[in-house]
Amino acid sequence: MRLVIIGILSAFSLLAQQTSWSSSDSAFNHFYNLEYDQAIAEIEKLVAKDPHSPALHNHLAQCIQFREMFKVGALESELVSGNNSFLRRPKIDTTPEIEKRFQDEIQKAITLSEARLKANPNDAAALYALGASYALRGNWNFLVRKAWRDALSDATTARKMHNKVTELDPSNYDARLVQGAHDYVVGSLPTFYKMLGFLVGFRGDREKGIQTLQAVADKGKANSVDAKVFLCAIYRREQRWPAAAPILEELIRRFPRNYLFRFEQSQMYSALGQKDKAIATIQKCAELKQSGAPGFAGLASERIYYHIGNIQFWYKDYDQAVENLKKAAAGSAALDLNTGTLAWMRLGQLYDVTNRRNLAVEAYRKAIAFAPEAEAAKESRGYLSSPYRRQG
Repeated sequence: MRLVIIGILSAFSLLAQQTSWSSSDSAFNHFYNLEYDQAIAEIEKLVAKDPHSPALHNHLAQCIQFREMFKVGALESELVSGNNSFLRRPKIDTTPEIEKRFQDEIQKAITLSEARLKANPNDAAALYALGASYALRGNWNFLVRKAWRDALSDATTARKMHNKVTELDPSNYDARLVQGAHDYVVGSLPTFYKMLGFLVGFRGDREKGIQTLQAVADKGKANSVDAKVFLCAIYRREQRWPAAAPILEELIRRFPRNYLFRFEQSQMYSALGQKDKAIATIQKCAELKQSGAPGFAGLASERIYYHIGNIQFWYKDYDQAVENLKKAAAGSAALDLNTGTLAWMRLGQLYDVTNRRNLAVEAYRKAIAFAPEAEAAKESRGYLSSPYRRQG
């Protein structure tokens, strides 16, 4: 299973990437290049030829899931900070039709895997696929249903399934991805959550989880790329940007149509104090868009304005930041809900630090109206009564 996301790092989305497909498959390349409709079309063809493959039904469910996440900007790493709780991810709204299709594909995969395990309890491929189904369902429970207990329970079940896979075949490093992810996530949860009954025996260990993921990145076959992207997500959260740099460069070379990797690289440069490189990386996206490069032609200019303005905001280039974020906010209809809300909130913060309170309040209200349930909207509500003050 492929993990396109770099920084979302919710407790469960990272445990969902656990089926495998060949890196030569066109569906694989479409998926990692954010082309979910094309990936779905390719997998549907494969399902038609082999409807009894639980892995293919898992692939289809995952593509459906990530398409929904992509639509609302849930793959953006800017939504995550080092102190951000796993349990504060915003809910993803979807349609009943998409909900049904996702659940149908997961149930097909579960039914097929369980039938194979009934015939042979040591069928490693079936155990692997069943663990993937539980992980994907856990991801959906968390992001869409906001049923975090159900989600963590499913993720823990997925981990147990994949533990059995590695017991049967210790050389299977792909199955260790969920173990590393689970160790890191559980090790990052507050003590209260670790006391849940289904977590008995799983204390979690962040560093052990990272080491396991590094082993998968080096020795895994189907999940090597997943592990590398997961490590980038962790390195962002842990603020270990130098460790992420070579991985990001590799991912950009391998999946050149995925502009989120370039956005992430820009955040890395910004965090390392390399403002000019950070902005140049986003400007490269603008050049690729202008040239009509595959994957970039449809990239909204407003997203480029937002990312440049956001970097300028953190570097206190307030006048330039205002101009870019005004353009982003003015065209917020072209942005996903999270980025649009962030653009309005950031603009309000800029107005506050430059002593334009009336404009700041207006921007905060627009942030709230744009996506009332987004974290940036909730934060903006606080600034209506207490102006934003820059720390440091």
